[in-house]
Amino acid sequence: MKKGMAVMLAGLKRKLAAGVAVMTVVMTPMAASAESLTDALVAAYKHSGLLEQNRALLRAADEDVAVAVAALRPIINYALSASYTDPTTVAPNDDYFGASATLSADLVLYDFGRSQLGIDLAKETVLATREALVTVEQSVLLVAVAAFMDVRTAIDSIALQTNNVRLITQELRAANDRFEVGEVTQTDVSQAEARLAAARAAEAAAQGQLMIAREAYRAATGHYPGPLSTPPAPPMAAKTLDAAKGIARRTHPDMLRAQREVTIAELSVQVALSTMKPTLSGAASMTLSTGGQMDTESRRTQLGVTLSGPLYQGGKLSALYRRALAQADATRANLHVVRLTIDQNVGTAWAQLAIARAQIEATDRQIRASRVALRGAREEASLGARTTLDVLNAEQELLDAEDARISAQSDQYLAIYSLLRSMGLLTADHLRLGIPTYDPTAYYNAVSGAPTHQVSPQGEKLDAVLKALGRQ
Repeated sequence: MKKGMAVMLAGLKRKLAAGVAVMTVVMTPMAASAESLTDALVAAYKHSGLLEQNRALLRAADEDVAVAVAALRPIINYALSASYTDPTTVAPNDDYFGASATLSADLVLYDFGRSQLGIDLAKETVLATREALVTVEQSVLLVAVAAFMDVRTAIDSIALQTNNVRLITQELRAANDRFEVGEVTQTDVSQAEARLAAARAAEAAAQGQLMIAREAYRAATGHYPGPLSTPPAPPMAAKTLDAAKGIARRTHPDMLRAQREVTIAELSVQVALSTMKPTLSGAASMTLSTGGQMDTESRRTQLGVTLSGPLYQGGKLSALYRRALAQADATRANLHVVRLTIDQNVGTAWAQLAIARAQIEATDRQIRASRVALRGAREEASLGARTTLDVLNAEQELLDAEDARISAQSDQYLAIYSLLRSMGLLTADHLRLGIPTYDPTAYYNAVSGAPTHQVSPQGEKLDAVLKALGRQ
């Protein structure tokens, strides 16, 4: 049964090793070409389809401002018509043609500020959407950090487990030699064989974890990892927990977005109230017509103003107004919820960072003590005062301590960047990645004046912005 298990584990190891061998070919260029954490963040920023999606949603919100601005401008329409008439009479040549052309214009003269409120509402929505884009950017960069650290952790774990297999193989060989001369029993040999099988299983699991981490890295950055360099010193976040919370309340995009949403809700209340008021509009039209039985031409010009407004709509407008008031109350309450959530996230990230640092310090001491214990166990075993199991247990304790330190180091980096995210600082600009970043104002400035595309000078500016965005 032991041999069957060993064969099965060896087969699994060979399969995973084949995949890792392909990775090794990729990971063996000169150290100078090693990919850094900054490289991974830059790749994630450029590759992310989620960022592209939300940038497009922001441009859609920008266009809502143009739509709202258009409500204050005249609406000009034209109509061309032609007809042929053939009366059912016996008179000769009584059929005739007719044609007309109409040009009309309508303009809102006064609507108690409803159109301007629509513009203000659209602008606040744009600002809120920009904050949502920053939230997405933070998530994308944090995923890239996690992917980078997972690959490095998996590589370090493989090296650790491979070394453990080598050491236990030596212990097994020594146990067999001592068994042949009668110094130990078959039990000692079997215990070494069992530990070797477990070590090979752990090595295979580590190799499989690297394959999983590589796929996550590709999803985050758009490419598989090559050799990864040691992460740089993590950026500073804040000196105290209270300072971190204070920064988060001022700068976190979720808080800024919630504040914008309160303003949007208050404007929506005013819009709902303004719908109950009348609208004064003006209209002008001119119609040219020709043809008919008398083959005449005529021109008709019409000017007029209209005052219109609701008298009774079954309580609909009042219900919409009350609904807007309720939604405003909800958004104000949400502002409090968001603040508590941000404080909680900062506190959690701060605690995780403290835990990781404490774990690194503790595992360092554990590793030093375990190495001393292992040396002693080996020396005592050579004198017959310790068994093979004692030596194997000492090796396992050292392995566990070294593996815990690898995880703690990864957790420390992830906790630092999670803290930056909880403070609203995990952005390409704050991290100084040294790349051109997306300018959310470029498209807005091109369309906020509602330009006519490909006709006006503003439309030409819009064309340039679209080309820069790669949309043409």
